[in-house]
Amino acid sequence: MDEAGIRRRVADLVAAHDPTTMSSVEFLGHRFDAGLAWVHFPIGCGGLGASRALQQVVESALIAAGAKTASGYRNPIGLGMGAPTIAAHGAARLRAELLRPLWTGEEIWCQLFSEPGAGSDLAGLATRAVREGDGDWVVNGQKVWTSLAHKARWAMLLARTDPDLPKHQGLTYFFLDMTAPGVEVRPLRQATGQAEFNEVFLTDVRIPDTHRAGEVGQGWAVSNTTLMNERVAIGGAASAREADAIGAVARMWRDRPELRTPGLHDRLLRAWVECEVARLGNERIRQQLAAGTPGPEGSAAKIAYARLNQDVTRLWLELAGEEGLGYDDWAMRRSELGQATLGARAPGYYYLRAKGNSIEGGTSEVLRNVIADRVLDLPREPRTDTKVPWKEMPR
Repeated sequence: MDEAGIRRRVADLVAAHDPTTMSSVEFLGHRFDAGLAWVHFPIGCGGLGASRALQQVVESALIAAGAKTASGYRNPIGLGMGAPTIAAHGAARLRAELLRPLWTGEEIWCQLFSEPGAGSDLAGLATRAVREGDGDWVVNGQKVWTSLAHKARWAMLLARTDPDLPKHQGLTYFFLDMTAPGVEVRPLRQATGQAEFNEVFLTDVRIPDTHRAGEVGQGWAVSNTTLMNERVAIGGAASAREADAIGAVARMWRDRPELRTPGLHDRLLRAWVECEVARLGNERIRQQLAAGTPGPEGSAAKIAYARLNQDVTRLWLELAGEEGLGYDDWAMRRSELGQATLGARAPGYYYLRAKGNSIEGGTSEVLRNVIADRVLDLPREPRTDTKVPWKEMPR
């Protein structure tokens, strides 16, 4: 379908379902049914099998018509990572079951990958899934650093199904119903006082084989689809000039001349330029993404985001001085769905929160290895753990 066809379909959608008179969830449902959720997805999966580049045509036309865009802040993991994985690896029945409520935000998603003993080395995870004959899989194990697990209905789960194979080969990928018996979610309190993340305990949790993504033993390949999209979602999101923390710092600099020093001025200029370079670089990544699927270049965007956000929030804290150290409440709070306004808290909060940027979504050390291997084609580091059965590896 070409651009003219996309515009006609958008016009027909708005004519039949006025976005200004119905709830966001209801309109998003109609939008999904019209194939205008992700135009590059297959027909029947919220898409039209069109070029990914035409998605911006849809967004611009719907905004002009007064429609709200998809609630990415409500379901960021589902939209940014779950949907591409379901579309690429889910069976037709799974696509039909999972994609529409994910898109509308009626069902929230989380990601069950990292474990206490397998964070950076994801392929070394120990959570076990054992199949009972030709029926259900029974899962036991523990996951950690799971955002939105306390709100999620569904999870992307990577589990070990064959400990006799090398660690990358014995993994299988599942879609787990978080309301299933045996799933326990506990909060993890951070330095900010919030509990954005959770640890999840799985005790004899049953998953039907129909909720498997990809073939048995191909979980590592499926998980790479999730991870590549995750890094683009975290580090390569679209933003306007002076968005995010650099905008808050620049506004404080302009509004509070008494806080200025020559040293801070130099650092602000350097940070502003680096943030603008990163923003424009992300635009290029999204253009490449429009022509295909995310690749290892998303790792570079994620590293840049982590470093810059930590540098900028440190600058913000130093510029604010003692005002930046104020904190409203250290009581543990569960993070709620919704988008907080940047600057609503003292700079100290954002400084502390930014420390996690170089860990979440793949540590910066691991992502540098990805860039060295897949972008720069440098020699790989010597490894001894990729050929032996997982059960023989020291843990």
